[in-house]
Amino acid sequence: MSDNSSGPAESPASSSQTRSSSEAAGAPGSSRIRLKWEIAIVLGLSLGSSAVYSIVSIISRLTAEVALSDQSATINGSQSAREWLDFTYQFLSIFFSLFPVALVLYLLWRPGQSGFRRLGVDFTQPRRDLLRGGGLLLLIGIPGLGLYLAGRALGFTVAVVPSPLDTFWWTIPILVFSAVRSALSEELIVVGYLFTRLRELGWNAWTIIISAALLRGSYHLYQGIGPFVGNALMGVVFGWCYLRWGRVMPLVIAHWVLDIVSFVGYPLALLWWPALLTPTS
Repeated sequence: MSDNSSGPAESPASSSQTRSSSEAAGAPGSSRIRLKWEIAIVLGLSLGSSAVYSIVSIISRLTAEVALSDQSATINGSQSAREWLDFTYQFLSIFFSLFPVALVLYLLWRPGQSGFRRLGVDFTQPRRDLLRGGGLLLLIGIPGLGLYLAGRALGFTVAVVPSPLDTFWWTIPILVFSAVRSALSEELIVVGYLFTRLRELGWNAWTIIISAALLRGSYHLYQGIGPFVGNALMGVVFGWCYLRWGRVMPLVIAHWVLDIVSFVGYPLALLWWPALLTPTS
């Protein structure tokens, strides 16, 4: 399937990527091999390794004696019973997990154009980015919650156990910081960086969108089959929007708010509707 005939509409940013793609296609084989190794290293240091662990996790869950619906997955759990140590571990975990994001921005930097500018992660279009991010939030958020509830009811999604909001005074700020980390990591690496490099290797638009969407779904497999499907569909929508808009910023905004709702809003919902969201025994 060719980009020109049926791919998403190209923005100025994606036109630039198309030119890079043509240049890469005529480049020596050693340059293409270097790009492939670079992609493998970046993914191995970041979400690619998360995907591998999640695949092992879902195999373990599916082969366990306990039914998938009776299992649970803890997100943003405490890392120590001692308050200062718990905060230190969580802060450092978030801080150092942003280094792969810094790495891809560095790799995409070129004279006269930073990685931020190249991916559209800046504040040059605040109103447009907010409107687009809000639209994505409505499009993805409500169906995502419905898919989680359906997965719990049908038994192919584990119960997600959130961090209690009243543990320490810094719990909510850390959860918001964690949401920023997730949004930046997933959108800049899986969308911005990966789409750029795969276009340079000559992949067509829909092959890139589907491949990145499957990667996004795979590192959520530890939560069950439902989150895999939901996040893969989210990846298709986000990928199409990125190729159309040429900017990662709306995706980061939508993802950040979605994760704040998941990390902070979900525990509140758990208090209000425990029968619906808690694991069955």
